[in-house]
Amino acid sequence: MFEILEKRTLAEGIYLTRVYAPRIARSAKPGQFIIVRADEKGERIPLTIADYDIEAGSVTMVTQALGVSTRKIVAKEVGECFADVAGPLGRPSDFVTEPLEELRNKRFVFIGGGVGTAPVYPQVKWLSEHGIKADVIVGAKSKDMLIYTQEMERVAGNLYICTDDGSEGFHGLVTARLEQLITEEGKQYDCCVAIGPMIMMKFVTLTAKKFDLPCIVSLNALMVDGTGMCGACRVSVGGKTRFTCVDGPEFNAYEVDFDEAMRRQGMYRTQEQRALAIARERAEGHKCNIGLDK
Repeated sequence: MFEILEKRTLAEGIYLTRVYAPRIARSAKPGQFIIVRADEKGERIPLTIADYDIEAGSVTMVTQALGVSTRKIVAKEVGECFADVAGPLGRPSDFVTEPLEELRNKRFVFIGGGVGTAPVYPQVKWLSEHGIKADVIVGAKSKDMLIYTQEMERVAGNLYICTDDGSEGFHGLVTARLEQLITEEGKQYDCCVAIGPMIMMKFVTLTAKKFDLPCIVSLNALMVDGTGMCGACRVSVGGKTRFTCVDGPEFNAYEVDFDEAMRRQGMYRTQEQRALAIARERAEGHKCNIGLDK
């Protein structure tokens, strides 16, 4: 069993959970994910690793409570255990295998949107630990929805915060801030990595293309089974069918068919909403029965 060592609320509906999983912590690399089952009857939920600590033997994940299974995960408290935590799975970020001499000559910019900011952190942290300070742009709807900003400040070269409503940092989208950094502030980058909502990654890709800036995106939100067996995470990359969980989750952004990916994601969202509605109906029915018993 995998004991929960820490749990805290990062923003409304977004929770950090640190779990004891020493074997995973020893093997984890930036870009990889784990599969979590809240209980023995629970659904398998792939979650990108938000941090790992070899000495403490812990792995950190950030979960947004949207459906039935993610609500079960975030309902767990410190001292309780998950039935299963499997991993690390997926391919690590490409830069992990690059020679350090080459990496130290590269200028990275990372863009995290919403809950996607969490999986950006281990990548920026890994680079920082190897003497490479990357710029980071973090975006959210409002100040209250920003996450991981303090952690990111400790490892990033420069941190740029954006909010849709202007309540913190730059008033506007992350794409506008990226363009401003390049055109008005003279920033030059060799690689852009974007993780967040699919629509955000699509427009980051379009913005990066204007400056011939190589771009990587993570399609972790498409994963369902996490092993490639269900086929639910199929995506067209470079005109070929790829499976996000085994071939990714990170891909060359210019080769991703974002429109297809968004259609697939929308289909799963509808199914999750139905499951959540059924769960609520059952809960209400249970309350009614309790009332009758009285």
